[in-house]
Amino acid sequence: MDWTEFWNDALNRSLPTAPPVLEALWPALVVLALALAWPAARRWGRTLVTIVHEAGHAVIGIAVGRRFHGFVVGKDLSGHAVTSGPPTGIGRALTTWAGYPAPAVLGTVITLAALGGWAGTVLVVALVLLVGLLVMARSLRTAGLVVLAGAMTAALWWWGGPWSAGLVAGMGLVLLVGAWDSLRDVAGSRDPGQDHRTLAQLTGVPAGAWLASWFLIDAAATGLSLLALRSLL
Repeated sequence: MDWTEFWNDALNRSLPTAPPVLEALWPALVVLALALAWPAARRWGRTLVTIVHEAGHAVIGIAVGRRFHGFVVGKDLSGHAVTSGPPTGIGRALTTWAGYPAPAVLGTVITLAALGGWAGTVLVVALVLLVGLLVMARSLRTAGLVVLAGAMTAALWWWGGPWSAGLVAGMGLVLLVGAWDSLRDVAGSRDPGQDHRTLAQLTGVPAGAWLASWFLIDAAATGLSLLALRSLL
């Protein structure tokens, strides 16, 4: 294969296609079932959720003028992103708030895009973002997890074929499930450093109100995804 043929092939894999037929979406249900029933798959899904959670802090932090210095994913799948800027104010509050809704929002966007024929484009954008996150990884473990996620994304983009739409939609659903898992965990945590308690200190708004805002985001995202899936039945 010469370079011209390679780039043409790569472009064709990245452009939108016709929306997938129902039969091509069975992989989405298989991926979702694995994430729900197989502990190893669910743990990997939680790893992706943590990466997206920290990316949510980073993206909003940069958008409001803060500096993003890097992030880490721990052995217990907790994460930590470091931004710098004013210690109080709307920018700090938005940056702190953005982590928990990020997996649900991104999961819904991925699911809807895949169902609309944009799976290849989603995978290319994901690869670009993962390269950026790799640069900002601040531990070998974190870098390894990002590289693994990138390798899986690249393999799906290049070899996914007719199953890519279903597999990408499945990953979006996994992020949605992970968003609910992480919301359950943070609601039951007594750690004073959790984001909703930090937000309460920053704004004076009760911590429960911030939990409720994340619940509403997760519920809306789940509803949109279910409606999209139902439209195919």
